[in-house]
Amino acid sequence: MAFAGLLLVAITWGTTFPISKTLFGRVGVWDLLAVRFSIAAGAMLVCWLPAVRRLPRRLLRHGAGLGVVYGAAQIVANLGLERAPAAVAGFITGTYVVLTPLCAALILRARIGARAWVAAAVAALGLGTLALHGFSVGVGETLALLSALLYALHIVALGMISTVRDAVGLAVVQIVATAAVSVVAALVVQGRINLPGRGTDWAVIAYMALVSGALAMMMQSWAQAHLPATRVALVMATEPLWAAALSVMFLHEAVTARLVIGATAIVSALIIAETGASDGRRPGRASRRRVRRAGRRQR
Repeated sequence: MAFAGLLLVAITWGTTFPISKTLFGRVGVWDLLAVRFSIAAGAMLVCWLPAVRRLPRRLLRHGAGLGVVYGAAQIVANLGLERAPAAVAGFITGTYVVLTPLCAALILRARIGARAWVAAAVAALGLGTLALHGFSVGVGETLALLSALLYALHIVALGMISTVRDAVGLAVVQIVATAAVSVVAALVVQGRINLPGRGTDWAVIAYMALVSGALAMMMQSWAQAHLPATRVALVMATEPLWAAALSVMFLHEAVTARLVIGATAIVSALIIAETGASDGRRPGRASRRRVRRAGRRQR
């Protein structure tokens, strides 16, 4: 059940790349994020406020911190998407699958296995193919990579504190904090929040808020109470594939040799990392036990 739920999350997140790209001509990045997560936060508070009230104060603080990290990742990812093709941004952002076990190993002080290093090297090759323009690196691609690192840190930290009992309340707190970060960022950068002028734009933003925002966060928090952080990232490794396929289909983005080579390298890195995580070696098991013990301490 957790696997299937996360796969749906990956699909819905993949749809946000081409959808956001089509909105940027009419709705700015800051406005989109502020409106999207405000809707998501409002809906979740109406439905699950009692779950938030049941959370211990320590989890409220940690959930708010996670929401800030997630909000920062969303801002950086969308700024990158504004400056890079949706398919390219999707694949680069998807490298959080490779970064997650590396971050988990560093944070949990676990040994980094050979497969993780090989996966990181292959992913770096793919990143170079997608991001390098001559001897310079595109700004959009750099921002996409930074967002991948923030997503990886969010996944690891969430896995340390998420439990079945607290998953719903924790998801609500994170989305509320993400909304706060998005609104404050919009007001600081542009001094106001511009609302969409079309009914179709409101419908699209509502989908992004309620399905790929609120429900996706809820499902991720619930699933991470059942799966280790590395496994969550691997299940969601299909996200860039959905993003690229939908971008080519609906935005008519060109399928260039650079895209094919870079995407193939990144997908290969994801497969290498996945087979390493599922082979039953001790590092993966040890990391999972440490995550669970950390989660119990946070309670």
